[in-house]
Amino acid sequence: MTNDATAEVRDEAQDAKTLRTVVGASAAGTAFEWYDFFIFGSLTAVIARHFYADVGEAASYILALLTFGVGFVVRPLGALVFGWFGDRTGRKTTFLVTITLMGVATVAIGLLPDYEQIGIAAPILLIVMRILQGFALGGEYGGAAIYVAEHAPREKRGYLTGWIQTTAALGLIGALSVILATRAIVGAEAFDEWGWRIPFLLSALLLGISLWIRLQLNESPAYERMKAEAGEKRAPYVESFLRWNNARFVLIALFGIMIAQGAVWYCGYFYARFFMERVLKVEVNTVDQLMLAVTAVSAFLYIFFAWLSDRVGRKPVMLFGMLLALAAFFPGFQALTRAANPALAEAQASAPVVVVADPATCAVQFDPVGKTAFASSCDIAKSVLSNAGISYANEAAAPGTLAVVRVGATAVSSVEGEALDAAALKAARSDVESRIKGALVAAGYPERADPARINLPAVFGILMIFIIAATALYGPQAAALVELFPTRVRYTAMSLPYHVGTGWVGGLLPAASFALVAWSGNIYFGLWYAAAFTAVAVVVALIWLPETKGRDLDTIGR
Repeated sequence: MTNDATAEVRDEAQDAKTLRTVVGASAAGTAFEWYDFFIFGSLTAVIARHFYADVGEAASYILALLTFGVGFVVRPLGALVFGWFGDRTGRKTTFLVTITLMGVATVAIGLLPDYEQIGIAAPILLIVMRILQGFALGGEYGGAAIYVAEHAPREKRGYLTGWIQTTAALGLIGALSVILATRAIVGAEAFDEWGWRIPFLLSALLLGISLWIRLQLNESPAYERMKAEAGEKRAPYVESFLRWNNARFVLIALFGIMIAQGAVWYCGYFYARFFMERVLKVEVNTVDQLMLAVTAVSAFLYIFFAWLSDRVGRKPVMLFGMLLALAAFFPGFQALTRAANPALAEAQASAPVVVVADPATCAVQFDPVGKTAFASSCDIAKSVLSNAGISYANEAAAPGTLAVVRVGATAVSSVEGEALDAAALKAARSDVESRIKGALVAAGYPERADPARINLPAVFGILMIFIIAATALYGPQAAALVELFPTRVRYTAMSLPYHVGTGWVGGLLPAASFALVAWSGNIYFGLWYAAAFTAVAVVVALIWLPETKGRDLDTIGR
């Protein structure tokens, strides 16, 4: 072998080693950030009890979901700020800052005193920490995906960026594993009291490891070439959003990919979890184990669909995920009810619940601040059913009629509480609740899902349909977004639609869907939120989204 050939082989080996380091370091850091972000979502019920203790069970749960959503709402702001810095100062420095901010905020949540200790200051501080988490994550994903894509050969760009996509699964696996292990070690009672803080505090160790790994990296070659050619005369905001050649792709990325991503991914991973825990009343530990199992399998699916997009294109793979989700949402969740809580499904079929009331006296059963009295006879009846997670239909009655709850053939009269004082209203509501729950029990409505009757293989299979849809859409997504935009504005232009879609559409999905259920009384009505956004994205993607597979990243936009 000649010296030139030997040198070429050595250079190829060095390039392969560098690429592995780039992918590994970027993925490890991003997985850590997802771990931090998902701990909160996995502990929503516990957090509700500690930080929103004075507003009632249903309201505290909604407030905890909204606090979970706050972290998503601020993600586009983080995307704009860190995207600008990433396009102006480089990829590496920017995501060193984001990972540090995320780690500090997560550890702080584990140290916060709760409502019982400091009152209203507790949820305020919790929201502040959640805002910092979302702000940091707004700059993380775009930086990691771009950093890997700008190092990767074009024929493997989907596959290699797929490792960044799978970090969402790895972060969720880490969060669920730590929660399950901590609960097993300290016991369920101690975990609910103080052990829930341990997964947050563990982030201090993970932060140190992640920072050390990322400090070994260099700046991306595409950014260095662009910087050498273009100098410092770059205006990421103007070029991304005020010049139509880039702005139109920002809109296509948002409405053709990202609103579906937020709807499909968060419905499959988080709303399915809330649905099983809150509506189907499956034991929390069982839900954690099921979600851990499907998430572990999903880690491989991200990479598979990303690899597949290098062969057949980004667009057909992502469209497959959207269409599968649309087909699966309603029949899938109905099948989930039959598999996870068959007694509930049987009771709904044999003894449907109907609220017969004057529509003018009925308020929407959604109170995010927990202060609405819900004192009319209709509101009292519906609040009992809403708090119990019972699906019901509405039937109009004559004006001024006292509301009645029909459970199959059994009728339970409500009471009018508008003229009652607080103590009398509380007693009246308690009486109505007792009588309605008695009728529900007599009709076969279970207070909890019976573990012996849960069809675990069926539940796993149904959840996997949702996860396949989510991974098919998410796996090729990083490569597709990177390939839509030129290097000089790539960080800014792709980060904003990504975090609007996942942050606003996805992050608010659990709370919005739960609110839709409370508004309608139908436990499946909340799925219209995810279905509507996904349907819009299918239309936009079919008409306007270009195929980007194999594009030269250095020539886009020139």
